[in-house]
Amino acid sequence: MVLTFRTAMLSEGEEVGRVIRAAFTPYVRALGQEIPADGSAGFAEQRERFVAELERGDVYVALEGERIVGAVRTKPQEKDLYIHQIAVDPARQGTGVGSWLLQRIDEVGRARGLGSLSLQTAEMAVANIRLYQRHGFEIVRRGPPDHGLDPHTRVYMVKSFQVASS
Repeated sequence: MVLTFRTAMLSEGEEVGRVIRAAFTPYVRALGQEIPADGSAGFAEQRERFVAELERGDVYVALEGERIVGAVRTKPQEKDLYIHQIAVDPARQGTGVGSWLLQRIDEVGRARGLGSLSLQTAEMAVANIRLYQRHGFEIVRRGPPDHGLDPHTRVYMVKSFQVASS
């Protein structure tokens, strides 16, 4: 498996969206929700936010040849790079693409001189929590989601970068 990592192009928005929807559909259904279809309430705002992320260069992709097999949506913060979503095409889940993407995002955060990476996931997503812990993330708290759209507890995690001493 030879993967390429780069910033997603605006023209790839539809394909990146397809990978994210395919990866997140089972997760969202486990939360008792559905991913909104075109035209549903809130869809236009979500689409605008996603397009703005693409334009800013906050979305990254894993390519296998020309095919997008993974995507990461990030949100740069003052001292931290927040991982909004990390998604792997269902046909490639379990093959190491998610771990590979986490390593690349780690490199992005370090290259920017940031102090950490952060993310949140549903408490029920035990496999995801284990994956993040294997990559150095630590649980900093558990609690309700900030958006309040469902009652499922979230696990908030941070990976701090070690500062080399001189």
